[in-house]
Amino acid sequence: MKKAFLQLHIAVLLAGFTAILGKLITLNEGLLTFYRMFLSALILGVILFFKKELQKLSLKNTLQLFGVGVIISLHWVSFYGSIKYSNVSVSVTCLSTIGFFTSFFEPLIIRRRIDWMEVLLGLLVVAGIYLIFNFYPQYKTGIIFGIISAMLASIFPIINKKLLIDFSPNTVTLYEMTGGLIALCFILPFYLYFFPAKYFIPSRTNVLWLVVLAGLCTVYAFNLSLQALKHISAFTVNLTYNFEPVYSIILAFIIFKENQFLGLGFYSGFALILLAISLQMVRVYQDKKNETLVSKTGI
Repeated sequence: MKKAFLQLHIAVLLAGFTAILGKLITLNEGLLTFYRMFLSALILGVILFFKKELQKLSLKNTLQLFGVGVIISLHWVSFYGSIKYSNVSVSVTCLSTIGFFTSFFEPLIIRRRIDWMEVLLGLLVVAGIYLIFNFYPQYKTGIIFGIISAMLASIFPIINKKLLIDFSPNTVTLYEMTGGLIALCFILPFYLYFFPAKYFIPSRTNVLWLVVLAGLCTVYAFNLSLQALKHISAFTVNLTYNFEPVYSIILAFIIFKENQFLGLGFYSGFALILLAISLQMVRVYQDKKNETLVSKTGI
């Protein structure tokens, strides 16, 4: 369990850096996601080919994984859209609504009872987002993109947890990146009509950042996250990912000086979000402690 939590937190740290890269890479969010998925599938495919670990799946299983890849691709497009139309700090804070959406989607998908404490903590996060929304109406489009991104991000870990019973993390990642890439080939022409791109070919600097984004922050981070998901619930994984804004905001303050553009509304909202995260982590720790006690005493 300790190893799983360590893997998860490293994955979250790398995820926090993706927002910074999303700002540094000057491509349109749709094209950014396309290149990210293309390079991720290419890098992982080459690695698995030389390690002779490429796994051929049935049509049914392939379509399942491709379907999750579509959700991931839409999540990334909306996530980077949020960054482009607001800033890193506001965008990653919107991702904290993942826990709220998970509290509803996980019971529906795996057919368990709704945990109303999870819902209440999720509502606390929503209250934090509402504060930010009211204080920064100029970021309305970015916040809407961010909430859509969080909703989509809450779904695929739940589905992935079931898929990992039958497939390795690398296989899941490869097929999902490929499925998302194929979907984007059909989605991008329509998306770019409404959200036009200034240019389509990345510059040399963009290529460098894209390689870092694909290799380190996608292939490696996804693998760590999926390994952890084998031992930790989807809700806990999603809630832990709420620490992503902490890492991203610190980096954004250092690199982009975003603290100069944020005031009381942002910090008040973010404080509510941190409170919700902290309370849930205490709940998770206490539940695990009680489970251990029961298993040892047999009570």
